[in-house]
Amino acid sequence: MLSSPLVVQIPPSMQMTDDQFFDFCQINSDLRIERNKFREISIMPPTGSETGNRDARIIQQLMNWADEDETGIAFSSSTGFTLSTGAERSPDASWIRLERWNTLSLEQQQKFAPICPDFVIELRSPSDNLRLLQEKMEEYIREPGVKLGWLIDRKHKRVYIYRPGQPEECLENPIAVSSVVLPGFVLNMSKVW
Repeated sequence: MLSSPLVVQIPPSMQMTDDQFFDFCQINSDLRIERNKFREISIMPPTGSETGNRDARIIQQLMNWADEDETGIAFSSSTGFTLSTGAERSPDASWIRLERWNTLSLEQQQKFAPICPDFVIELRSPSDNLRLLQEKMEEYIREPGVKLGWLIDRKHKRVYIYRPGQPEECLENPIAVSSVVLPGFVLNMSKVW
């Protein structure tokens, strides 16, 4: 069964500021909350245990590479970012070059940083709607500074690759995934499938 996020629409007279939305997310920290460019709030169902494990495996591999590479920092799925459209998104895993991250103030870094990562990964849960995730990836890839996005569809063993100004690419059941954008990073798919 496919599930879509619960979308909550708030009247324009009651819209939350970015700080209020951040506080709202903090007091509801057990919920997976995002906000789109139209300021609609989406509450996503939690992932199942197996998907959570696979997501952790992706984050683990990205973190290990980032620690060795030292040119940027990696983030988990609980990290929110404010995109140029005003949307607040939380990719399942992401990475930002240090020179971009260091342009932000400490206050910006402590909230939903006003930056879209250089690299984003979304992992499709069995209940996720693929088209909605593809739309989210297309939103990311239009953002300034984004170089690469991977949408991992475990159900069909596919990895959709997104690059600015290029058509989506689909890899069928790859053993590993890598890119020149992240020199030396190889995502071992046996830990994900």
